[in-house]
Amino acid sequence: MGSLDGKVALVTGASRGIGAEIARRFAAEGAVVAVSARTTEAGQSRFEGTINETVAAIIDAGGSAVAFPADLGRGEHRHRLIDAVRTELGPVDILVNNAAVTYFTPVLDFAEKHFRLMFEVQVRAPFELSQLVLPSMIERGGGSILNISSKAGVHPAEPPAHGIGGAGTVYGMVKAALERFTTGLASEVDARGITVNALSPTGIVPTPGVVHHQLITEARRDDVEPESVMAAAALALVSGVPRRLTSRIAYSQQLLAELGLGPAPRPDQTVSAHPRITIED
Repeated sequence: MGSLDGKVALVTGASRGIGAEIARRFAAEGAVVAVSARTTEAGQSRFEGTINETVAAIIDAGGSAVAFPADLGRGEHRHRLIDAVRTELGPVDILVNNAAVTYFTPVLDFAEKHFRLMFEVQVRAPFELSQLVLPSMIERGGGSILNISSKAGVHPAEPPAHGIGGAGTVYGMVKAALERFTTGLASEVDARGITVNALSPTGIVPTPGVVHHQLITEARRDDVEPESVMAAAALALVSGVPRRLTSRIAYSQQLLAELGLGPAPRPDQTVSAHPRITIED
C-alpha cells in the first residue's frame, strides 16, 4: 500500500528534471500519474527527456502513467489537458504545477514576448489549472495543489543583490507571484479539505535547464541537491504523511528535516522567512 494509492496525480513539466522525478516518485507510491509537457519525442527540445520516456520509466518500474502533451503557454491547451486527464484517468486529486519557461536577461533588454510567456506558463497556467481542478476536489472533499518555486522568489537580504548573473529579476517576479497565489488560495480552500503549498529546492538541482544556464558555479558545488530530495518533499506535502500541511512556502531539505525524514541542511542554506528590505532616509 503506497501513500498515494488510488489517487490521480497530474504533474506538468514532467519530461525531465524535477517534474519527471516527482512523477516517478508519485507512481511508486501508487498514484496514476498524468505526465504532461510539450516534448513528446527526442529532438523536439534542446534538452534531453520526453514525456513518453518518463511514462516508459514509470511503467517499467511497475507503476501507472499516461502521457498528455500540452503547451501551457496556451489557454486552450490548459483546458484540453484537464478535460483529457479527467476523461481517461478520472478527476485530478493532486496537481503539481512544475512547468516553466525561463529567460535570464537583464530588465533593460528583456523582450516583451519573453516576459509574457514566462508569466503565462509560470503564473497564469498554475492559476487556471487550479481553477479547473478545484470544482471536482471540492465535490469530493479533498485534494492537493503543489506549486514548484525557487529561492529566487525571496527578496534580497539587502540591496544591491546581483541575482542570477544579474539577470534573474523576471524569474524572481514569477516565483514571488506564484508563492503569493499559493498562500492566498490555501486560505480560500482549507475548509474544503484541500491543501495548497509551494516547494523550492534548498540547494541547486542539476536539471538540464540549470546546467544549460551554467548556474552551478564553483562556489555552489557544495549546494548541489539531487532531484530525489525535491520528490521526497513533494510527496510529503501532497500525501499528508507524516502530517497534513498547507499554506507552506517550503524548502526541500528544511521540510524533510522538520518532518524527521532527512538531515538538516547547513545553516547557510536555511531560509527562515522572506526578509523585508528597509530603505532609510
